[in-house]
Order: sequence, then C-alpha cells, then structure tokens
Amino acid sequence: MAAFRTLDGVSVMGKRVLLRADLNVPVRDGKISDLTRIERLSPTIRELSEKGARVIVCSHFDRPKGKRVPEMSLKPMAEALGVVLGKPVLFADDCIGEAATSVIAKLGNGDVAVLENTRFHPGEEKNDPALAAEFAKLADLFVNDAFSAAHRAHASTEGVAHLLPSYAGRLMQAELEALGAALDHPERPVMAIVGGSKVSTKLDLLGNLVSKVQVLVIGGAMANTFLSAEGINVGQSLQEAEMHATALDILAKAKAAGCEIILPIDAVTATEFAPNPPTATVPVNAVPAASMILDVGPASVAALIARLASVKTLVWNGPLGAFETPPFDAATTALAKAVAAATTAGKLRSVAGGGDTVSALRHAGVSEQMSYVSSAGGAFLEWLEGKTLPGVAALSA
Repeated sequence: MAAFRTLDGVSVMGKRVLLRADLNVPVRDGKISDLTRIERLSPTIRELSEKGARVIVCSHFDRPKGKRVPEMSLKPMAEALGVVLGKPVLFADDCIGEAATSVIAKLGNGDVAVLENTRFHPGEEKNDPALAAEFAKLADLFVNDAFSAAHRAHASTEGVAHLLPSYAGRLMQAELEALGAALDHPERPVMAIVGGSKVSTKLDLLGNLVSKVQVLVIGGAMANTFLSAEGINVGQSLQEAEMHATALDILAKAKAAGCEIILPIDAVTATEFAPNPPTATVPVNAVPAASMILDVGPASVAALIARLASVKTLVWNGPLGAFETPPFDAATTALAKAVAAATTAGKLRSVAGGGDTVSALRHAGVSEQMSYVSSAGGAFLEWLEGKTLPGVAALSA
C-alpha cells in the first residue's frame, strides 16, 4: 500500500475543510437504527473543529440515482451528528451552489455543517469533472474519511481530491494502517477466513489470498462447492455446480503457493432451513441425501481453534454458517470468541470486515475485542482482492 497523506502537521485554523464521510447509515421506519458510522466519524470532526476548521461534511445516502428523493435526505444524519458531537450542526439543502455556499458562509471557526446527499446529482457517480469542480469551490482542503466508499471513483471521493490539498481523515488512516498490518506487512503466519454463499462472488478474493496467506479457511455455503468439487455428496446443500472446475483450480493454485486450505470435516445438517429445526451433526462425507449443510460442525470448529494457536495474524470475511438463523450461528460464534480471546491475550492480530462478518461478531459479543473491525463492505472486499482503491490512490503521498 502506497504512503498516504494524513492530517499530521496540517494547519486547518480558519480554513474550510470539505470532509467526505460515510453517512449511509441503516434507517428503519424513518429513524436511524445504528449510529456506528457516525460515531466512528466523530473523532476526525472533533479534531478538525478543535483546531479551528470550518468543517463541511458531505456524503451519499442510499441510491437516489441522480434525482432528489426526499426520503433519502441527509437531514436526519445531520441531526444525529449534532447529538453525537454535542453541538449544533447546520444543514444545507444541496451539496453545491447557493444552498451550500450560503450555509458555509455562516460557519465560524470550529463550526460544522452537513451538505445534502451527493447522489442527488447524476454527476456524482459518473465522477463528473464539473461536479468535482463545484465541490472544490466550497473549501480550502479536502479530507476523505470514507474508506467504505473509497473503492468508487466518484466526484466527492476521487474527483475533488485532485483539485484541493487532500488528506486521509483519522478513520481512513486507521483503516489503512490496520489493513496494511494485516496483509501488506503482516506478522506471519497469516490465516484468512472466507465465508459466504458463492465462490463466484469471491473469485478475485480467493485468487489473491492464496498467494498472500499461509492458511485459508473456507466456510459458509462456499465450502459446499469445494467439497462437492472434490466428489463429496453434500445432499441438498446450497452449492454452485458450475464452479467445480474453478474450485479445483483454486485448490491447485493454493498448493503451488504453499497455502494450506482448510475445509469443514463435519457439518450441522437439517432437512429444512428454518429457526431451530431438528438437526444432525455428521462427517461431511456422510450428509443425508435429503439434508443440507447449514453450519460447520464442532469437530471443525475445534480444529480451527487449535490452529489459531499457530498463527499471528487473522483476516476474516464471511461467517462459517447461516448465522442469522439459530442454531446455525454456533460455529461462527464459538470461533469468534476464540479469536477474541487470542487477540486480547496479545497472541493474535485480528482484522475483520464485511457486513455479515461485522453482524456476526456483534452477535457473538466480541466486536470490541478484535484488533480492528472495518465498517466498510465493498471497499474492504476489494482491498482483500488486491485492487487499487481510487479514493485511497488520490491521497497517496
């Protein structure tokens, strides 16, 4: 990962700072249901505010497709940010033009304003130079604190970064440093856990990881495809028959690279996918024809926990089973607690990310005990795939 510019030593007193945030928070029935992203953003805003900057926060929310959609306004997020910061936060009814400049003109040193949804303009997702120039007119400096949107070359994430002095915010910095320590210059051996339902959606990820890590654990329904490719009958389990050749190719590449692949050796099965149905735990080569694999079994979990003792760094993306539906959360929860224990004991550096992974760690009650949990989804996945993130590249020193 290339070096990137940070806020260290940057004078912001009296300057207008355009801060690209990610306020794309979950909303249910018109109310914000999780403030995590706003809370994780607050340290950068507080630092800028305390140093006398006039902080102008911009962000996308949902997918309005270039049109003004009232239900996708950032006004509720501005109000929530004010509560988190404990100070008034102004709101502008647009992210460019007179509506934005008139609100920004009211800001004193240390004040904060939030601009309306950047995706209300069609030029945002097209990375339109004209829109980027409009953003640049609003400020003296640009700070990107939205790692979760850094994989998109949009006007407010990448375009404007080339038009103003640009820096990584503290959340962006923390993400990049944690990720760099996990894969770019890790303490070895490195184990990666990859779960999820489809091999086809994580081909680039698996291809990159076999050359980067020493141990690759494959879980979730994805493991069924690998097992089936090896000739094991997985009954009615979700799997991708058309990906068998690809799975075998990944296994061959891993062997050539000296990467150990770990697949489940036993499984928790059921004849229906529903909460708390009758289950049977069987070896993976003895799955009943009418049953489906919905979680890895206790022998597999015990083997993984034992294997943890021999690695120094762990990267985790994806649960081991259908964790949202009990009792198929058991394996993921047990492993998560073991990872947390090793981390807090100072024996392991653990970095996790992806929406399902974050939810699973919270469900297990251990998200605060990991070395780092990324709030990003797509950006975290693309970083694991070894891709260059446009929003990060624009901050390179």
